[in-house]
Amino acid sequence: MLLKKHYILLLFLLTSFLGRASMILVPMDETSQQNHLKAYGITYWVLEKNYKASWLLNYRGGSFLLPDAEEIRRECQIRGVSFEILSDAQANTIQDEISSPSQNMETVILEKAPKIAVYTPAGKQPWDDAVTLVLTYAEIPFETIYDEEVLNDALLLYDWLHLHHEDFTGQYGRFFGAYRNAPWYIEQKKEAEELAARLGYSKVSEEKMAVADKIRDYVIGGGFMFAMCSATDSFDIALSAEGVDICEPMFDNDPSDPNYQSRIDYSKTFAFKDYTLERNPIVYEFSDIDMTTKRKVLMDNDYFTLMEYSAKWDPIPTMLCQNHTQLVKGFMGQTTSFDENLIKSNVLIMGQNLQNGEARYIHGTKGKGMFTFYGGHDPEDYQHRVGDAPTVLDLHPNSPGYRLILNNVLFPAARKKKLKT
Repeated sequence: MLLKKHYILLLFLLTSFLGRASMILVPMDETSQQNHLKAYGITYWVLEKNYKASWLLNYRGGSFLLPDAEEIRRECQIRGVSFEILSDAQANTIQDEISSPSQNMETVILEKAPKIAVYTPAGKQPWDDAVTLVLTYAEIPFETIYDEEVLNDALLLYDWLHLHHEDFTGQYGRFFGAYRNAPWYIEQKKEAEELAARLGYSKVSEEKMAVADKIRDYVIGGGFMFAMCSATDSFDIALSAEGVDICEPMFDNDPSDPNYQSRIDYSKTFAFKDYTLERNPIVYEFSDIDMTTKRKVLMDNDYFTLMEYSAKWDPIPTMLCQNHTQLVKGFMGQTTSFDENLIKSNVLIMGQNLQNGEARYIHGTKGKGMFTFYGGHDPEDYQHRVGDAPTVLDLHPNSPGYRLILNNVLFPAARKKKLKT
């Protein structure tokens, strides 16, 4: 009888041990997660603490599976991130479901928190740039760098680089037409010229070209680059116009090269081809890459669709498109979207508006590295204007548009393995 009692007690203890919670699931579907954006910050924080995490691609909106630790539970509660406690058996059941050949799902191991740099001039406020804004909100640490640091090879210290809404062509954002007499424009132009001179360049366009070359080399060497709005097309245009003066006199105090369009070298670009540069300095456009003035979409109908990929065969675009909805609200910017006819064939169009023939979200490789271009200025500010009030992300904690940015932030943390495609 005593032996039987010991056996029952042992069985009870064993059952309790096996059923004990051992994993934390951070769900990312539409109904279960109260703060999608801060969930990325939690996952980044877990990696910083030297834990490993799993990204469950296409499982409940791209959920995260974390180790069960008291400090992780507490951090989720502090940040307002929804989580579920799983037993070993429950976690194994989910992993079995994901690994089934019949399911378009995959588990990606996240190993190390990527070191993040934001290329942005001094004095910019967080709301001037959607990436800086969401990194701050999600509590993901980053460092800011600018031209001097880039030219001194500081990019080698970082895994992931975001380009603020910069103009790499030396045309000061092409704000001349509307703001040439505005004090802030005059001051920014003066500061850019002083910086170029201090760094040893006679023109801002030449200094920005040198910066663009360094960023290109960073990507080719294996870096991850993310750019939004005008940093996308102006970066490619700068690369393609190396050695060619495309700036009119009000930008660099001398005439542009005659017939400069014929000297554009599209082979040097990351994403775009066959575009025509805008010669009129009054026009607020760099080229015909941008669809802003060609759009026929009303605000209420402005959405773009995320592409669906095979999680097991194409994990990279699958990671970058993780969301709780495939339909994302559109938003404007100096560069709102990209003309699909001007995108190179080897570049993936991951988000598009078929009605307007435009790409919103694209991805490609360059050398050993990768880049993502995202059109528009602020996913929760439809038509952001100079001087507009900042977006308050506490009002948009589940923003699908901002989730795409954070997918790119976590992407370099993924365990490197040989791709099937």
